Amino acid sequence: MEIITQAVVKEVRGSVGNFRVTIEQEPRYVDIDKCTGCGVCASYCPVRKSDPYNEDLGEVAAIHIPYTQAVPAAFRVSPDHCLFLSRRECKQCTRACQAQAIDFSQKGRSFELNVGAVILSPGFSRYDLASTNAYRYREAENVVSAMEFERISNASGPYAGAILRPSDLRRPDKIAFIQCVGSRERQSGNTHCSSVCCKIAVKDAIVALEHEPDLEITIFYMDLRMFGKGFETFYWRARDAGVRFVRSRVADLRRDPETEDLHLRYVTENGALEEQVFNLVVLPAGFEPPVKASSLAADTEIGLNGHGFCRTRLFSPLETTRKGIFVAGTFQAPKAIPDSVVDGSGAAAHAAEALSTARGTLTRVKELPEERSIDADPRIGVFVCHCGKNIAGSLDVVEVSRYAESLPGVVYATTNIYSCSQDAQLLIRERIVEQGLNRVVVAACTPRTHEPLFQETAREAGLNRCLVEMTNIRDQCSWVHMNQPAVATEKAKELVRMAVAKAGLVQPLEETEIDVIPSALIIGAGLAGMTAALSLADQGFDCFLVEREKTLGGMLRHIFYTLEGEDPVTRLASLVERVRSHERITVFNESEIEQIDGFVGNFSTTISMPEEDGRKKIELEHGVIVVATGARLYQPQQYLFGTHPRVILQTELERRIGQQGGDGLEGIDRVVMIQCVGSRDETHPYCSGVCCSHAVKNALKLKDQNPRVRIAVLYRDMMTYGFHEDHYTLARERGIDFIRFEAHEPPLVTEEDGRLAVRVHDPLSDAVLGLKPDLLVLSPAIEPREDTKLVENLGLPLSSDGFFLESHAQLKPVESYVDGIFICGMAQFPTAINESIAQAKAAASKAAILLARGTIKVEPIVAEVDREKCTGCGICETFC
Repeated sequence: MEIITQAVVKEVRGSVGNFRVTIEQEPRYVDIDKCTGCGVCASYCPVRKSDPYNEDLGEVAAIHIPYTQAVPAAFRVSPDHCLFLSRRECKQCTRACQAQAIDFSQKGRSFELNVGAVILSPGFSRYDLASTNAYRYREAENVVSAMEFERISNASGPYAGAILRPSDLRRPDKIAFIQCVGSRERQSGNTHCSSVCCKIAVKDAIVALEHEPDLEITIFYMDLRMFGKGFETFYWRARDAGVRFVRSRVADLRRDPETEDLHLRYVTENGALEEQVFNLVVLPAGFEPPVKASSLAADTEIGLNGHGFCRTRLFSPLETTRKGIFVAGTFQAPKAIPDSVVDGSGAAAHAAEALSTARGTLTRVKELPEERSIDADPRIGVFVCHCGKNIAGSLDVVEVSRYAESLPGVVYATTNIYSCSQDAQLLIRERIVEQGLNRVVVAACTPRTHEPLFQETAREAGLNRCLVEMTNIRDQCSWVHMNQPAVATEKAKELVRMAVAKAGLVQPLEETEIDVIPSALIIGAGLAGMTAALSLADQGFDCFLVEREKTLGGMLRHIFYTLEGEDPVTRLASLVERVRSHERITVFNESEIEQIDGFVGNFSTTISMPEEDGRKKIELEHGVIVVATGARLYQPQQYLFGTHPRVILQTELERRIGQQGGDGLEGIDRVVMIQCVGSRDETHPYCSGVCCSHAVKNALKLKDQNPRVRIAVLYRDMMTYGFHEDHYTLARERGIDFIRFEAHEPPLVTEEDGRLAVRVHDPLSDAVLGLKPDLLVLSPAIEPREDTKLVENLGLPLSSDGFFLESHAQLKPVESYVDGIFICGMAQFPTAINESIAQAKAAASKAAILLARGTIKVEPIVAEVDREKCTGCGICETFC
């Protein structure tokens, strides 16, 4: 992998498999191969400039490293501020740099790359708060953007993690967050919902309270869009911590010139005008397309949508309008970190499909130094991580490091701001060599995600991977003792002491390589399962697709039209045909998993399948597993569902509209829809994400068929995130009524004289409204499928909501806790069509990495038999 920084794409010629890409790169004026990142040059630089990484809240030298975890971890010169480049003066940095890494003779260059596929991921821009002076942003120092607040509260930020307001560097007592600034509004031109602002505000509020538990924090919002796995729980965590949520659009903000406090005026839902004083106001600005999206689109010859983001289609969310060029992340649409990670892997799968015939032709074997012998006494190095404020905010890492120095066998101990950063990895590698270390202890976060990184670093320094010990002083210490710094520090010392003691006893172990069976098992043949199977098959791998039902398609079979105007029925038929006709895919209908044995690279699965006179069992051997078992609709126990013929689900309404052309809807003049039926409650304490868009879609279709029909949607928060906000706006413009209700005051549905009657308390009018619908349509929760046998066979944990649990919510959203098993689609959590497809592609991408590698190294830390004590009873084998 080659990383080319400070560069832009200027032209893409050719076609898939053979693109010629013209790149223009600006000079860095620093040789990255020579730069050690020591920082001496910056200390001698006489020029200070505002620090863009810290949102201009601090300063850096004209020669600087952008941020602690920057890649590459090398300094760069800002040409607009350097005295030598602007006036041919100074060159202090050149004289100070012992590595002779500074090179002012560097020039910009233009060059070409020959590639087979292109992935665009230029990110996004933030709504320019200064351009409109939104909420006095230009005038009031204490009105800050969410990103500025992120840097204020970050340990590596300008205030070292202390919550201070910029005007006087005093701690604010009262903080307000104002939502939907530059988003969901016409005056800014950003009519879309930026999808993540609510989550950002809630996260920042929780982080602020972790720093200063007695802060008073208020979040002003229109709809609190905490859709997605775990986010509703996150919201309740914030409420329990004391965060106040006010449903209101703040009308005005006034700055007090004497105190620099901020007076907010707003109208509550019941019409009362309120005014409140805050010391700091945070504006989570809306997401916009990247600044040069138009020029990038022109240079790469791709299309943009009406919002200026990359144009894609519902059933091909990672494909641009030009074949062979794919998109990932927030250039496709505003989205959260896990979705961007999914997109990245999914786009890689697309590229791998396009380039499958060339796989392996340009691979190189990484060269590692010979492993050093460790016959000598233990020489242990201990590296204690700050992890920003994650660890250092709750315990004294310096004291832990000093304590480590006193332990037997420890010859070196230090701290790192971020031990996983590139510069810290380089430091660890250098210290292993310089200090002659033969054991390494890293006190940081969870080894589940980071241990392979430190093992690789040790191996690059000539040590065996098994000579690295990690102790988790984040999850198991700082997080659980957040407000007990003394206790946390003592516990961290104990954890480090135990890790050091263990490190003194460990010995190098030999890793054994075994062959990987080059085929995949996909469990579930819905949209996600079929997409994953096709992706792997198109990359050249055999796939076994196991489906318990007679027909393929899963929940997609119940969708007959979309908000985007695409035809899901035709798409499903085409998808099924492609799957059934693909030479590398074997489909097993009406089949179930009986037994799964083996491990990553070498799984053996027994399935039960139908035959003429009953069922038979067959055994499949494969290297990876993709779990795409889908989900199911909750069957309501409320609102007269199942007892009154005119109470139906949204899926039934869609079937009548889409499949029957409106048959059965004659004489329906009044329709009421109720959202959050069985969701965001004690039974299903999460938002299913797609229900609100489903309701809007069906409501608009009803209006198309009968413009006179009166529709009322009863909701708690409308979760029409992203570009679906436009459809929500259209629905209101077409006369569809949206009436909000509180969770503790759900609608009351009764039958009066044979007719349905719905009563709901409207917070706006503070009155109980009576509705007499001809049809009541419920939007039920999407709940996980219950299959205890499959869960036990897979050995995968479930989340508290009952869905399969990913390895890491942010960084590994489609990887499970078991190596070689991946999850996607609604098996992981309720997702929309485009999200399921992206996840399936991502799971296929991750699975293909293992299959394409051909071999894997078996974990060397395994049990062994003490022959002198073993009686040969066989009990261990039984339980294994």
